[in-house]
Amino acid sequence: MNPFKRLLLGKDKDSGNGNAGDSNKHSNATVRIGTRKNSLAEAEEATNTSPSLASIVLGAESDACACFALAESLLFGRNAVPIDAKRAVALLKRAAFMADPYVLSQSVLGFCFEFGLGVDIDSKFAEDWYQQAAMKGDGLACARLSFMRRYGRPNIKINRLEAEEWIKRVNEIGPSAIEWLSKAANFATSADDNNNDNNEKENYTHSPARAAASYALGVCYHDGVGVEKCAETAVACYKYAAAHGEPRGKGILAYCYGEGFGPIQKDQGLAFLLYLEAANVGEIVSMYNLAHCFEEGIGADKDLDEAVIWFQKAASVGSCYAQNSLGFMYEEGVGVPQDERKAVYWYRLSAEQGYPWAQCNLGFCLQNGLGTDKNEEQGSHWYQMAALQGHSRAQHNLGHAYQYGVGVEKDESMAVEWYRRSAAAGNAFALHSLGYCYQNGIGCEVDEEKAAKLYRESAIYGHSPAQLSLGCCYRNGVGVPKDETKAFKWIKRSAKGGNDLAQNTLGHLYEDGLGTNKDIKRAVYWYRESAAQGNAWAMTNLALLYAMPAIARADGVRQKPKEAVRLLREAAKLEHVRAQAKLGQFLLAGFGCAVDKEEAVEWLEKAADGGSVAAMSLLGQCYEFGDGCIMDLSKAVECYGKAAAWGDERASEKLVALVANPAMLSDVFEFGYVALAA
Repeated sequence: MNPFKRLLLGKDKDSGNGNAGDSNKHSNATVRIGTRKNSLAEAEEATNTSPSLASIVLGAESDACACFALAESLLFGRNAVPIDAKRAVALLKRAAFMADPYVLSQSVLGFCFEFGLGVDIDSKFAEDWYQQAAMKGDGLACARLSFMRRYGRPNIKINRLEAEEWIKRVNEIGPSAIEWLSKAANFATSADDNNNDNNEKENYTHSPARAAASYALGVCYHDGVGVEKCAETAVACYKYAAAHGEPRGKGILAYCYGEGFGPIQKDQGLAFLLYLEAANVGEIVSMYNLAHCFEEGIGADKDLDEAVIWFQKAASVGSCYAQNSLGFMYEEGVGVPQDERKAVYWYRLSAEQGYPWAQCNLGFCLQNGLGTDKNEEQGSHWYQMAALQGHSRAQHNLGHAYQYGVGVEKDESMAVEWYRRSAAAGNAFALHSLGYCYQNGIGCEVDEEKAAKLYRESAIYGHSPAQLSLGCCYRNGVGVPKDETKAFKWIKRSAKGGNDLAQNTLGHLYEDGLGTNKDIKRAVYWYRESAAQGNAWAMTNLALLYAMPAIARADGVRQKPKEAVRLLREAAKLEHVRAQAKLGQFLLAGFGCAVDKEEAVEWLEKAADGGSVAAMSLLGQCYEFGDGCIMDLSKAVECYGKAAAWGDERASEKLVALVANPAMLSDVFEFGYVALAA
C-alpha cells in the first residue's frame, strides 16, 4: 500500500465519541419556523395555570422574557405545569420573533430542533437558530455550534477550524455560557435525586428536555467546553440521560463502556448492547458505532455482513462517518465486492459534509485515478480542505504534493511547512518525510542531526521506512555516530514490519556479516521475503547467491542456476540494470539456460544504456567477436572506450589491444580514443 495513503482508514475518535446522533430522519413535514403560531390562549389553557404563574402568563403576551419563562415551564414541567413541548416551542418561537427578542429563546428553540423536543428533529433549523443567537453572544448557542462544527450532523458541515473558534468564545464567556444547560439538567450531576430538597423536586420533573440537557452538559464536561474537563461529571450526566430515554445519552454511555472512559470500567459487551438499543431507535452515531463493532468484533462476533447493513443504514440518513467507512469497504473489498467507483461515491458524500478523513481519502483517489478520472489538482484541493481542519495525514499528503509538484506548483518550503504541522501532531509519516528534507536540504538547510532525531521519533512509532532510514544513518554515520550493531537492529525492525527495502538490506547485512554474524541462509530468507514483494534488487541478490557455487559459500545453500536465471529475468523486466547485465552474461555463457547470444546482446544494450559498466564492456566484446550481433570493430572500440572512461581497467586493456591493430587506426581517430590507448 502506498505509504502516503493511510492509516487512513482507521475510525476517527471524534466519531467514536458518539456525541451526535439524530433519532430520526429529516422530515419534510417539519413545520417551518414562524409558519404556525399557537395563540397565547392555547398555551394558557394547556398550563392549567396556578396562581404562582399568573404573572408570567399575563406578561407572556408581549414580554419575550415572560414568554420564554412560560415555555420553559412547559418544556420541563416546572411549577406544577404539565409537560407540553409542542406548546413550549410555539412560545419560544413567539419570544424569538418579538421586536425585542429574548436571545436565549432562540438558542433553546435551536435546542428543541436539535433534539426533537416538540418538533421533528431538524439539524439545519437548529443550526440556523444557534447562529442567530451566537452572533449575539449567547453561550448555549456557541457551545452547541462548536459541537455541530466539530462532529457534524446530517445536513451540517463539519468545520473544525470554526469549531475551535466557537469553543474559544465559550471559554471566554466562562461557566455562565452553559448555565442554562446546568439548570436544565438539574439533578443529573448528583448521584441521588433524593439529595435535593423538596422545592427542587417539585419544580423539576423527569422530561425529555432534561434528559437532552443532561447529555449536552455531559459533553461539555467531557470535552472541556465552558468548564474544566471532568470525566466523573460527564459520566453522571450521560447515565441520567440514558436512563431517561435520551438515545444520544445511551450512545455516548456505550462509548464510555467501550473505551473505559473516566470512572467506568471497560466492558465492550455492554457497550455493544447499548449501541444496539440506541441504534434500534434510529440514533445515527450509535448505528455507525454498532457497525464498527460488527466490523471489528468488538463486544460481539465479527460479522461483516451486519457491519455493512448498519453502515448503509447510518450512511443513508447522512452519517458522514458511515459514508467514509462504506467508501473504505468498497475500495478494499471488505464485506462487499470491490468497487472503486462506489468507494469514490461514498467518500465524496462524506467529504462534502466536511469529514476530514473522507476528504483525505477522496484526495488520494483523485490523485491516483482510483474509481474516478485522475485529477491531481482536485486531489490536492481535498487534501488542503482536510489539512486546514488539522487532519495530520492530509497535512502530510499535501506536503508531499508540494514537494513533488503533484496537483500544485512545486514549493519545497511549503512542503516543509506542512510536514512540520503534521509532525507536530505526531504523524509518523510526516516525521520521516521532514527528516528526509533535513537530511537532504529540501526546502530547508541541511541538518543531519535533526534528520536522525526525526527518523528516531518516527521509528519509535513503528514506522518501518523511518526505521530503515535510522538504520542507514547508523550505517553511514549520518547525524549519529557510526554503529553497525545499531544499524542492524533498526533495519531488522523495519524488515520485520514488512518493508521490502529493509528486507533486502537485511539480507545484505547477513550476507556480508555487517553488524551481525555472517549467515547466508538468513540472507537467502530475507532476500526471498523482499523479492516476493517485487523488489528487483532482492531478486538480483538472491539470483547471484543461487548462481554462486556451494563450495564458495560453504553454508549448505544449494546452487540453483535455473532459479537464478528466472529471478534475473523477472528483475530485468522491472528495468533493474544489474539484473539486465547479469542476465546478458548468463545467456552468453548458457549458465542456467540455453545459450542465446542475440537475446544476450539485447539485455546488454539495455543495461549499457542504463549505465552498467560491466554490460558496456561485455557489449564491446560481443561487437569485437560478432557474438549475437554483426561484428563491428568500431562499435567495439566505442563500447570499450566508454567502459574504460567509467573506470573499467579490463575494458581499457582490451581497447589498447584493439587499437594496436593498424587496421583500426581510422576508427580510433574517428572516436577519439588515441589518448586512452596511449
